[in-house]
Order: sequence, then C-alpha cells, then structure tokens
Amino acid sequence: MHYESFALERWMTRWELDVTHDICESGIKPLSIEDLFELLPEAVVGDLEKAIHTTPLGYSEARGTLALRKALADTYADTTPDNILVTTGAIEANFLLFSALVETGDHVVVVDPAYQQLQSIPRSLGAEVDLLTVVHGDGNYYDLAELRELVRPTTKLIVINTPHNPTGAMLSDEELNEIVDIARANDCWILSDEAYRWIEFPGGAKIPAPMRGRYEKGISVGTVSKPFGVPGLRIGWFAAPEEIVQAAWGIRDYVSLSPAKLSDIIATVVIRYREAIFARNAAIIEANLETATTWFRDHAELASWTPPRAGLLAMMRYRADIDSTTLADRLAGEAGVMLAPGDAFGMPGTLRIGIGQDPQIFREGLEKTAEFLRTL
Repeated sequence: MHYESFALERWMTRWELDVTHDICESGIKPLSIEDLFELLPEAVVGDLEKAIHTTPLGYSEARGTLALRKALADTYADTTPDNILVTTGAIEANFLLFSALVETGDHVVVVDPAYQQLQSIPRSLGAEVDLLTVVHGDGNYYDLAELRELVRPTTKLIVINTPHNPTGAMLSDEELNEIVDIARANDCWILSDEAYRWIEFPGGAKIPAPMRGRYEKGISVGTVSKPFGVPGLRIGWFAAPEEIVQAAWGIRDYVSLSPAKLSDIIATVVIRYREAIFARNAAIIEANLETATTWFRDHAELASWTPPRAGLLAMMRYRADIDSTTLADRLAGEAGVMLAPGDAFGMPGTLRIGIGQDPQIFREGLEKTAEFLRTL
C-alpha cells in the first residue's frame, strides 16, 4: 500500500503556526473553553466544568460514549446510537470507511476537486478511481449526467462532499435524491462527506437533509471541527448501517482505539447546545461575507471569486502570472497571510479562501493580500 504525499496538509503545516493572518482556515473561528461557557446555560456550565475537573483521564468507550452517540443519532433520520461510530476527526472516519468498503480492483467515483484524502485513500487501496468534476466553465456544480456516465454496474462507492470543499458548491435535495437513484440502480454505496453541515448564512442556500436516512447504503460523515469551532477536540463520526459501523470499529482497534475522554464529554455538550454556537457563527460569516464582497468588487483588477452557497470555503482566482504554490508561499512568508494554493486541489491559478476567521483578521488579511498582489 502506497500513500501519496498529502499536498495540502504538508503545505498547511509549513505555515499555519507562523503567519499573522490565516484567511484560508477551513473552519469557523475556534472557541476557547471560556468562549464556550459564555454560550451555555449557567447550570450546564457548572456541570461541564465539574466533569472537566473530576473525570478520571482513563480510556473512553471505544465507539464513543452512549451520550455522545445518542446526541449525534438524534440529528439523523432512522438512526440509533448503534449506527454511530465516533472517530478522531472526520479524517479518521473517512479512512475507516474506505478501509472497510474498498478493496483492490473496486471502482470508485469521487468528487473533484476534493480534500485529497477522498481520492488518495481509495487509490492507495488499489481501487480504480474516476473523478466527477464540479468546476465548469459556467460555474461550480455537480453534473449528474456526467455521474450517470461514470457509474457502472460494478461501481462499489460514490463519494460526494456537500457543501463542497474547496469551491462552496452544494447539492440540492433533488440532486441528492437523484444520486441515490443512480446508486440504487447500481447497488453501490454513497459516502457523503458532510463536514460543513449546519453552516448556512443569509442569502445562501439551505443545506438539505443528510445522506443518512435517504438510502439504505448511504453514509454521512460529520465533525465538530468546521461548524462548531472546536477542531482541537479531534472529534468526528459517521452514521451508517450497523454492519459498517462494526467493520470500521474493527479496523479502528488497530489505529486509535477510542476518542479522547474529555473531548467526548465536551463534544456531547457542543452538539446538544449547538444553536447558540450557530448564532455566533452567523455573525462571523455575515461580517466576513460583507468584507469579501466589497474587497472583490474594489479589487476586480487583482482577483475574483464565486461566493460559497453554504459552508465556509471558496476559490479566489488571481490575475498575476505566477503559480499558486509559489504565490501562497510568498504571501505567507513575506506578508504573513495564509491563502492555500489551488495547486493542492488541482486548480492552478487559484487560492482557497475561508470566511470563518475572526472578522478583523479576515479584513486585515485581505488588505495585505491586495497590497502584495499589486507588487506583482
């Protein structure tokens, strides 16, 4: 088994702790424990604070605690705690699912561009991978006619991501149902990476119901990292038929054993009281969208973008004659601004921008970007 070098993560690791203005951040501005306490009812704060101070730091339940799995199961249709496996981030959930479902010689259709893991892991497992692009000359969207052409009677798995990383494209209810029809006709699984579930904003699109509950072979992957602003908890999960949960759990025994105990406790509270966090998110996103809209209008000679329909990410197409990796390196090293290179997604001439950052940092980062692009 050969793993391809993870271009985006290697690039992010190079710069993310050194820049002053990270405006390609893929999640919402992270919460501190103090921030979280300010959003919770007083009684809940007291109980959570006590749990943090008194819980023995031993191993936690391997599948995730029943409390967390129930809180997550309640957010899906026709789902029980036995249909949930809590993982170390969505990245582990995806890895376990590919490992449980895909074998050498299988055929897999994966969205493109994508978070590299979604394409690289099935290839590393020996699958034949066909790519379904969402980037077209007239915009970013899923072409389901193309999907029908790619899927075969022998296709094992269709992998989608909505809201989409990195373009911000999104599937509608009708399109998701059509994908289910395609999968059912070919008896294949659907892995739906829903890391940006719950992140809506004024003027954007309403996020449809998850894949879990639509189709007997549909799987939904989630995380607290992007929509809840707590990536440091390293808590993800997937919702799937119980036999898939059991198979992935068996593989997980060789990888990470169980979620972190304190992370599980905090994540349970975050899921239960998510509406307060979402209200906080909406204010951040609204401010940054207004800033970005004004910036791209006023700097049309430097760059353009297609705003996301939901989620937090979009691609900036710049005018300078320079490859995106070199530009991103220079922006980070010389201007202290982090915008991820489109080369990491197979999208040359672009940079990934995220609208979840602290509004002041986001505004200043764009101002510095404009100054730097003018020097080119």
